[in-house]
Amino acid sequence: MKFAYRFSNLLGTVYRCGNLNFTCDGNSVISPVGNRVTVFDLKNNKSDTLPLATRYNIKCVGLSPDGRLAIIVDEGGNALLVSLVCRSVLHHFHFKGSVHSVSFSPDGRKFVVTKGNIAQLYHAPGRKREFNAFVLDKTYFGPYDETTCIDWTDDSRCFVVGSKDMSTWVFGAERWDNLIYYALGGHKDAIVACFFESSSLDLYTLSQDGALCVWQCDTPPEGLRLKAPTGWRADLLQREDENEDGDEDEDGEREATVRGKAAPAAEEQQGKVKYSRLAKYFFNKEGDFNNLTAAAYHKKTHLLVTGFASGIFHLHELPEFNLIHSLSISDQRIASVSINSSGDWIAFGCSGLGQLLVWEWQSESYVLKQQGHFNSMVSLAYSPDGQYIVTGGDDGKVKVWNTLSGFCFITFTEHSSGVTGVTFTATGYVIVTSSMDGTVRAFDLHRYRNFRTFTSPRPTQFSCVAVDSSGEIVSAGAQDSFEIFIWSMQTGRLLDVLSGHEGPISGLCFNPMKSVLASASWDRTVRLWDMADSWRTTETLALTSDALAVTFRPDGAELAVATLNSQITFWDPENAVQTGSIEGRHDLKTGRKELDKITAKHSAKGKAFTTLCYSADGQSILAGGMSKFVCIYHIKEQILRKKFEISCNLSLDAMEEFLNRRKMTEFGNLALIDQDAGEEAGVAIPLPGVKKGDMSSRHFKPEIRVTSLRFSPTGRCWAATTTEGLLIYSLDAQMLFDPFELDTSVTPGRVRAALRQRDFTRAILMAFRLNEKKLLQEALESVPWDEIDVVSSSLPELYVEKVLEFLASSFEASHHLEFYLIWTQKLLMAHGQKLKSRAGTLLPAVQLLQKSIQRHLDDVSKLCDWNRYSIQYALAVSKQRGMKRPSEPLGSEEEAGASDDDDDDDDDSLHLLGGGHGGEDEDGLLA
Repeated sequence: MKFAYRFSNLLGTVYRCGNLNFTCDGNSVISPVGNRVTVFDLKNNKSDTLPLATRYNIKCVGLSPDGRLAIIVDEGGNALLVSLVCRSVLHHFHFKGSVHSVSFSPDGRKFVVTKGNIAQLYHAPGRKREFNAFVLDKTYFGPYDETTCIDWTDDSRCFVVGSKDMSTWVFGAERWDNLIYYALGGHKDAIVACFFESSSLDLYTLSQDGALCVWQCDTPPEGLRLKAPTGWRADLLQREDENEDGDEDEDGEREATVRGKAAPAAEEQQGKVKYSRLAKYFFNKEGDFNNLTAAAYHKKTHLLVTGFASGIFHLHELPEFNLIHSLSISDQRIASVSINSSGDWIAFGCSGLGQLLVWEWQSESYVLKQQGHFNSMVSLAYSPDGQYIVTGGDDGKVKVWNTLSGFCFITFTEHSSGVTGVTFTATGYVIVTSSMDGTVRAFDLHRYRNFRTFTSPRPTQFSCVAVDSSGEIVSAGAQDSFEIFIWSMQTGRLLDVLSGHEGPISGLCFNPMKSVLASASWDRTVRLWDMADSWRTTETLALTSDALAVTFRPDGAELAVATLNSQITFWDPENAVQTGSIEGRHDLKTGRKELDKITAKHSAKGKAFTTLCYSADGQSILAGGMSKFVCIYHIKEQILRKKFEISCNLSLDAMEEFLNRRKMTEFGNLALIDQDAGEEAGVAIPLPGVKKGDMSSRHFKPEIRVTSLRFSPTGRCWAATTTEGLLIYSLDAQMLFDPFELDTSVTPGRVRAALRQRDFTRAILMAFRLNEKKLLQEALESVPWDEIDVVSSSLPELYVEKVLEFLASSFEASHHLEFYLIWTQKLLMAHGQKLKSRAGTLLPAVQLLQKSIQRHLDDVSKLCDWNRYSIQYALAVSKQRGMKRPSEPLGSEEEAGASDDDDDDDDDSLHLLGGGHGGEDEDGLLA
């Protein structure tokens, strides 16, 4: 089995903090998720997380006008210059301070960074090769407090900066003679946003107390005059002129403009740029205290969107300040607002709930509405075909995610307390969950409802759940009564209560091949219960420490147990004999918490693996726990194969091995001083004269940990629920060179020569030895469909598995469905009996094949059902009209015209019916 797994996608978290951005075409939203960036494609209904990460949580993202580059800045001031085309980091930079916002100029030649109480203007990285991508041009001073927002004029001549000191500053991007800087007041609270009007220097400023000021400038953008250089700059330009000897080149006009030698006398007499306030408007007319927290302005449509701390947003038309509509989207603070290029879609981010919404204001409907788990995820499970993942969280919610699109399509909220375990039945249409609220619930994915609720005779807290391979028996382990409860899925009745453990039940697992249940407990035992023989205990496996997790191998011939002493032990369940052991203490490498009194090396002694999962072929095991590492071990050799670092985010706790000495003062560790979260969460100041926010609000760093791990049934990827969210790691086929029985005689030229000679079997064998995807596709698609039967039966058995894996992966992207289905059918018909002996190794390939075919079946079946209903409707309408017509006397021209009109009505009704379907389908894709 190959282990070239790489980070693929991040699910379960859609927004954390920072600013939202729309791409240039307006079809995708770029959302910062912790220390990563996710792109939500609204047209194609997909989400994709970029394979890069910052050191801390992302503070702001600046997008270039052409949409090719992005500047991502984290809370520590570290910046990444990212190419969104090739999805890679081009340059690293450190701004040496906390950056609040980044904004590119509309022409893409410069960008401004607000840092502290200054604004810095940089030359944007161009297409030519540069030694340093970020070159500082100017530093602008003026505000006395932190700067908060930036906006540019359409011609990139000036930019405006808002500040917490209630002032707004207009700066010139060039050395203008009549505008160096201009300060505007008029507000009584911190500036939240400021916007220039289209093709003008007129300005709108918004403050936190809900006030909007409209400023008019007496000078158009064309009236800005460049300042003539003085001193050494003038001498330098004069020398250059003498050297040029009067030769004019294509840049001559621009140089003359820049130097500004001959300014007309009339322009010299003109005064400086002046602003006057035209109007002042207030959002909070009712007098309620509601802070304005975010705003966005679309210059073409003059649409202003404002978000507030109460979750309300307003849409106004400027400059008249006409209210279009006002809605409440949540009860939490709106942290970020963005409008797409056409002005139709508005994106809202709520950091308190981790919620991302895209609203189409004209039709007043949601384009996207996604929310992750409010608290951390606890458990996950893959569906049998690998298409869906179900997750349970401490917030009591159960969410089902589509692995292809990355979106959650259903959320179950029936549990009233934290969910402790989730699992799918063998059919894949039923989810069974356990919770601390004392219930085990079964959910139907056909009708999206809770159709069974299993309870115990007396209230107890369930810590784990398991369902047998038939889907008929449901078991759950209790945390406080140390018992295991068995129910019938069909009737919902309690069948039996298994007693014998002397500690809380930490894990349950059914044998995939037999009706045997394994239960792990803190009493240092694992018990095996026979479901077919009156639920008696067949074996008790004694351990050296508390058992934390238990799992069976896919073929049921081996049992793995994780214990509190950081060991993984392997058992033969038939003979109750230990077959192996892995010491994992040194591989966990836990970090040191900020408040720990002991070092990371000593704190690792108390850590252990808390979740286990066998690989699809059963040769390796995946282990994770209270650490940022996930380990893959080879079971037979008992060695570490690979270790994955799931996060490098230093905003999480227990990430660093050594404490930062800068935080150690004479008064103790600075981490002990609880930072007030009032300003960050937008908490209203409760009493007059109080400078701080709510002193009961606590600011803490969540600890990095892995709570659950699962391999996909296809074996191509695995998922982990962590503090950051649901991480998906998949095999990177592009970076993997896997020559299979390769020798020097096999070349692409020989493959194509064999295809020209119509020796298809030899060509396919050589193509699989080279293992290049394009060459494989060319060889397989060159076979005529009527010769597939002969070619597939002549393939050696060793190559059949390779062909099946290639066909399964090709179904996801190829449009030649029928051709590949014929290949699949002929291969399975010709080699089905021989492949039964290697069913275990072939299982991942067959499940990947099933997943791909099932996805196409779902898509095509919807279209076929719609066409069938449309034809039935058309036939019913035609029969109804056919029954009416014989009773009507025909012959007159008017009646003939009426019958023609009826036919036209039929066509119109069918046309409208088809049009309605198109609109509905498109909305379905968007939603």
